[in-house]
Amino acid sequence: MSGTTPPRGFTPGAGVPGVFDAPSFTDAADCLLEITEHQQPSGSPGLLLLADGTSYQGRLFGSEHIAQGELVFTTGMCGYQESLTDPSFAGQVLTFTWPLLGNYGILPGISESAGVHPRGVVCRQLMRNPDHRDSVGGVHDFLAAHGVPGIEGVDTRALTRRVREHGTVLCVFGPEDKADEMRSILSEMNSPDEDDLVASVSRNDAVLLNQGACDSEGIPLPRLAALDCGIKYNILRELCRRFEVVWCPASLSFDQIISDWEPDALFASNGPGDPAHPGDATAARESLAAAVRADMPVMGICLGHQLMGLAAGLRTYKLRYGHRGANQPVVDLETGRVHITSQNHGFAVEDPDKGMLAPHPTGACSQAGDNTLEADFTVRHINANDRTVEGLDLVGKPAFTIQFHPEACPGPHDASPLFDRFSEMVAEHLVERQSAIARRGDGYA
Repeated sequence: MSGTTPPRGFTPGAGVPGVFDAPSFTDAADCLLEITEHQQPSGSPGLLLLADGTSYQGRLFGSEHIAQGELVFTTGMCGYQESLTDPSFAGQVLTFTWPLLGNYGILPGISESAGVHPRGVVCRQLMRNPDHRDSVGGVHDFLAAHGVPGIEGVDTRALTRRVREHGTVLCVFGPEDKADEMRSILSEMNSPDEDDLVASVSRNDAVLLNQGACDSEGIPLPRLAALDCGIKYNILRELCRRFEVVWCPASLSFDQIISDWEPDALFASNGPGDPAHPGDATAARESLAAAVRADMPVMGICLGHQLMGLAAGLRTYKLRYGHRGANQPVVDLETGRVHITSQNHGFAVEDPDKGMLAPHPTGACSQAGDNTLEADFTVRHINANDRTVEGLDLVGKPAFTIQFHPEACPGPHDASPLFDRFSEMVAEHLVERQSAIARRGDGYA
């Protein structure tokens, strides 16, 4: 560990010109700063059971109780702390395909939220003695502190092949001597997609993150309302560099946002679960559509992209095994350029011409709806592997969405200029609005 005091908390407004006393929030690694003596996992025998009858033996770590959820996998070679703290993994049991988990430990100040969101973690080999000067603990300590179970010693290659071939599947794992109890749990499990997962990870109230934010010349930055559907911390950092950001609950209505905060633009974040769920995801979709109808600049990432697709009248559907990793190739159909991107999603927006591509064997999808945007759209980005829709541009509106993560941290930075694209879009819209107001003499143009 380094001789300096480890950073604590998450303060996205810190360092932005014009901002004083920016509010701070909990980082998931903060809890490890209180631990003076680190424990090793017991290595008790564990059992992983899949809904199709397949079983795998392993050894337990983290919080050694029964875990249940939808089994998914991520292919990243690093960034496990960011994955563990990504709210988009809520409701899922996360398998890491890279065989070693925890090499560099847990680092302060780099989590993507205040908690660990997968319901359980599966890996091939847990590293018990991480090696990094800034490490404040290991993955075992981290999961135990957050009450999340883990199992190692599993043949993750065979497990991943099974998911790739047959689709994501419900699972349960825990102590081997509780096999009968786990089988009973598995027989009665429902898909976590049936839960309002967005509500479980969203904020409860709105907060201004960087009041008084200015650019390098002292000009106030535009105000952005960011709908929290399970937003990642690094998205908020990127937004705070370009806007004065109001961090809003997903359930906050568009009228309430306008009344309380008077933003210049709206952003819809990533998040977990089924985008067509009638809970907070639908509330966020309605706010998104209202903003588009009001000609307000709008950007959506991941779930925000899917919500825009639903508002455009397209169906969303469950993918066979989703896109989760840091090396997903995406084609920009306008420029022909291929971006290598970081992604984490299990649902997709149907192609308006080709329909559902790479669907889950269950055929789970939303109902066809009406276009509530009062605007046409075009597909701007597609996945180079399976051709699924990865981005939409709205015709004649200052709005676009992307399925991938331009804030990737760690991960490729190919797509990071998309934040600048949105910033420029907002600036151009504000200039046009002021010109229209000047021509009219009064009112909102």
